[in-house]
Amino acid sequence: MRTGPDAPNPAVAEIQGLYGAFSFPEKLLQKIWLRGDFDRSAALTSDGRRLRVLHPGKWNLLGGPDFQGARLRLGEGPEITGDVEVHLHAADWDAHGHARDRTYDRVVLHVVLFPPDERRTTRGADGREIPVLTLLPLLHHALEEFAAEDAVENLANRALARLPDELGILPPPELAAILHRHAEARWRQKVHFARLRVQRLGWEAACHHAALEVLGYRFNRAPMLRVAGQWSRVQWVRGGMGADKAFAAEAGGWSLQGVRPANHPRTRLRQYAAWSQARPDWPSDLVTLAAELPPIAVAAATRAVRRTHRFAVLRTRIADRICADALGGTRLDSLVGDGLLPLLAAHTGRGLHGLWYHWFAGDLPALLMTGLRGLGVFDGRGQPACHGGAQGLLGWLLERESRN
Repeated sequence: MRTGPDAPNPAVAEIQGLYGAFSFPEKLLQKIWLRGDFDRSAALTSDGRRLRVLHPGKWNLLGGPDFQGARLRLGEGPEITGDVEVHLHAADWDAHGHARDRTYDRVVLHVVLFPPDERRTTRGADGREIPVLTLLPLLHHALEEFAAEDAVENLANRALARLPDELGILPPPELAAILHRHAEARWRQKVHFARLRVQRLGWEAACHHAALEVLGYRFNRAPMLRVAGQWSRVQWVRGGMGADKAFAAEAGGWSLQGVRPANHPRTRLRQYAAWSQARPDWPSDLVTLAAELPPIAVAAATRAVRRTHRFAVLRTRIADRICADALGGTRLDSLVGDGLLPLLAAHTGRGLHGLWYHWFAGDLPALLMTGLRGLGVFDGRGQPACHGGAQGLLGWLLERESRN
């Protein structure tokens, strides 16, 4: 390993993605472990034992093991309590000197992203072999998608104090062109990720996972995906999977602080249960509906587009034909923009970019809405808030973050 000021950061993996290289930091892997954003039901350690995560441990941002006081069960053995160390590569355990450091004597699990060499083992200072869990085959998303969503999440927590100064001086046509370009890139990325999901899960399961993930909003996406993986869409359709049972199964995994009553995961699960039973064939109905969706040009005024193509009527039809009116408002709009349209484009090959661009904005970080109103892009008249405009600004911000 190269050392010195020009050495690569061992806590960051540089990976080649579809749209160029991207960084995957070790801290993001720690977040994934903490949130349980992987298929826990299929977790096996390197020695073939099934792993049950009862509690991931307390995230330690200081020195020592990454997670302390985790509660685990290996195979048929008793519950064990100890620490968990997280690395991108199994070799980092030795490279960081943990094998000689008694601070790591309580480590009971070594979590890594990439599969280790079969000959490599993780051992403590006393020579004890420590089980290894490889997360890459268990992840709910591609690494590139995790990295993109993490960048969005980090950006959502920052202020936009300089945004008007940087974009506000541009002539409106130039600003519109920038937003359109970045929105198109975001659309292509979303369709790419949707295509990977359909390839991995199949069409109906992909719809099932995407719907529950969107219903989880920002804070409860991971437990919603675990619910989707544990209970199939057919079980929800037949009524054998109760919302309260699903909620109880993830007890301790939900993030409830600051969640509005309408977004409470139990409420969202009940909505999905009602929707699934009332519209058992909704993924097939969605494909049928896609054949009726109009081709729309992006470079047009949103209000005129919505009036011409009767967006309000289309929204009502989607709410009824797909969701049995169990879902409405901005969460329905987010489901369409973030979930259904990218999936349909990936599955059917239809050009839905214009419809996606002019669709209703849905649940967006306040910083995007404030910034776009300040720039005069969303004016409430000829150009009301739309999904693509917000995605275009988000793409521009992410590119600026990458440059910086």
